[in-house]
Amino acid sequence: MSNHIQADQPRAITQIKLPGFEPVRSGKVREVYDAGDTFLFVASDRISAFDCIMPTGIPDKGYVLSHLSSYWFKKLEKIVPNHVVSMDTMQYPAEFAPYAALLTGRSMLVRKAEMFPVECVARGYLAGSGWKDYQTTGGLAGHALPSGLEQSCRLSEPLFTPATKAESGHDINISFSEMTNIIGKDTANRLREITMNLYRTAAEHAAEHGIIIADTKFEFGLIDGEIVWADEALTPDSSRFWPADQYQTGISPPSFDKQFLRDYLETLDWDKTPPAPELPDEIVARTREKYLEAYRLLTGSEPQW
Repeated sequence: MSNHIQADQPRAITQIKLPGFEPVRSGKVREVYDAGDTFLFVASDRISAFDCIMPTGIPDKGYVLSHLSSYWFKKLEKIVPNHVVSMDTMQYPAEFAPYAALLTGRSMLVRKAEMFPVECVARGYLAGSGWKDYQTTGGLAGHALPSGLEQSCRLSEPLFTPATKAESGHDINISFSEMTNIIGKDTANRLREITMNLYRTAAEHAAEHGIIIADTKFEFGLIDGEIVWADEALTPDSSRFWPADQYQTGISPPSFDKQFLRDYLETLDWDKTPPAPELPDEIVARTREKYLEAYRLLTGSEPQW
């Protein structure tokens, strides 16, 4: 698989190969390996857009996703426990020791959870699929909204807008009542409460560091009957991060996620079906810097991988 990179950039790791192990799940970015009582999550440097995985990776992206998730899981663990066991490869099962060099910094050992079949989405701003929903219905996932709202405007109150999990393609926004039909009223109420607490706390922290969290999605599961936060945590892949000093309504603001890549792809004569085009060096470099800048601003520290 080809990767165009500048000379001063590290190589993107787009394929995760652990000889002797087959992933139990292979996603757009992560590979998941069964480790007995736990799973090993490994984040590659793959990037997708319009539901297509790009043939060109973004160096360091897997590190950003893993370390930023770890940062938020620790920071917000008083709100809800999470599934993390360790990011220290020395604490991984012995059979993964030969691959420590590859796994270090881009992997996470996690407890197995019985996952709820819904995405829990919090939206503080009218953007993305929320904006499209509003344009079509005048509301958002069952919430009534005032008429005449602008794209990217701040909502009067953050909204909880659950979605179904799609194996391929886009997740589908659903109403809260539809969510209760799927997982039950008490559980739905609890997940909504946890989601909004996580969002408000994270958004306040991000705002202090110059970032608006326009929206984000969470996944939860059960471990021994207890609700836990799983998968990833407030990363540029699961969230819409905007630089506060460049925010304005009526447009899709600049962002720290792959919107930059999407905007570039929109300029091409490409029908958004595979195979996706190779990415030029400049787009790779600028996308990489977006991910790294989000990490630096949110954590207040330089990457240590």
